This record gives sequence, C-alpha cells and structure tokens, in this order.
Amino acid sequence: MPMTQPLQIRPHAVFFDLDGTLADTAADLAAPVNAMRVERGLEPLPLDALRPFASMGARGLIGRGLGIVREDPAFEALRIEFLERYEAGMVVHTRLFDGVPELLDALDAAGLRWGVVSNKVERYVRPILAALGVLERSVTAIGGDTTPFAKPHPEPLLHAAHLAGVDAAGCVYVGDDLRDVEAGRAAGMRTIAAAYGYCGDEGRPPGTWGADALVGHPSELAALLRVGRDRPMPGPGVL
Repeated sequence: MPMTQPLQIRPHAVFFDLDGTLADTAADLAAPVNAMRVERGLEPLPLDALRPFASMGARGLIGRGLGIVREDPAFEALRIEFLERYEAGMVVHTRLFDGVPELLDALDAAGLRWGVVSNKVERYVRPILAALGVLERSVTAIGGDTTPFAKPHPEPLLHAAHLAGVDAAGCVYVGDDLRDVEAGRAAGMRTIAAAYGYCGDEGRPPGTWGADALVGHPSELAALLRVGRDRPMPGPGVL
C-alpha cells in the first residue's frame, strides 16, 4: 500500500529517474522493437506487454520483443538497430506523467533543487528533457554513461549530489525500478519507489524493494516532500 508519511526534515535535493518516474516514455520505447518485429514477419505486441520492460531499455525490450538476451551473439546488432530507431523518434509520445509538472513547480517554488539521474545514455537524456521543457530547470541530467558506472552502482547519484553542491546523505531519490532503490540506498540517500511507473517484470513488487516510501501517483510526492499548496517546508537538515 502506498505510504505518504511526510519526511520530517527538508531534503537538500530530490533526484528522479527518467523513464517510468518523471516521464512516460513507454510508447516511444516500444515503437522501435515493434517495428523490428514487423520487419521480421512478426505481429506487433500491445503496449501493455512491453510497458513493464521500458525501464530496462534495449536489453529488456529486445528480450521481451524478440526473445534475444544480452548474451546471445545476435544481441549487439539488434541493440544498435533498436537505438538508431529510438533516437529518430524519442519524443513522439513521451510526456511528463500527470502530476509531475505541478510537482516540479512546487519544488521550484520551495527553492528545492531537483535533477534527473537515468541509466539512459546522456545524449538521449538531455534532448528528452529539453523537449519536455524542463532541462534548464533540472540541476542534473545524468545518464548511464555520464560516470564510469550505471545504477545500481551509487556513483551516478553521488555525482548528482556533487553537481548540485549538496551532501548525498541529505538527498532523496525517486525511481520505479529495484535498481533505483538499491542505488539510492548505496549512495546514502532516502529512497521513494514510484509504484505508478513500469516497475520491471522481475516478480518483486515495489513494496518489497526496501524503499523509505512508496507512492502510487506523482501527486503523492508533494505530500511526502512537504511542498505545494498548504504544505510549508521545514528548515533544511540532514535526512
């Protein structure tokens, strides 16, 4: 069950995963793999069948859509084809989730820094955020190749805190995948699981990930973070 107990102390910054947390990118991620299926004489899969794999990127979508795992010799060529197709149409259907624009406005109004830490490569993260109109407002636009490591390693989140000029221990990370919670905890951050997102297909529901809180809609984040109308922020402090 989603938990919405407000944090007792104001975080120094809030960082978000991109796919399935800040933005609904599933349709644009599913389109390349369905095009690849059609070219191979296969019927396209419904979006609902591919949606849980969207946060896993090419690996998850090729595995689900074409039955080819990363260890297969054919995988790398398929990955390159997938990424070329995706790059040509990254922001056709991609939108911020309902409630996210209001949440970001509330964070900005409260003077609370926020940013993005994704496993999507940085050259995709930036144009997507720009197309969504939030790149200039985000203190970070970190991709899976920005540092030598990708999530669940904590380095991308530690780098985000460094760029924001804050202590990682005073930050919050919000994500829709188990690796997001693992990365946030390893970085010493408080973690919030976005149960409204894609949440993978690994048989482990978000309530079992060990996050500090679980939300079923982006609007619940405002209450957790004590921002927005009629929610005065407490003073700064370490979580």
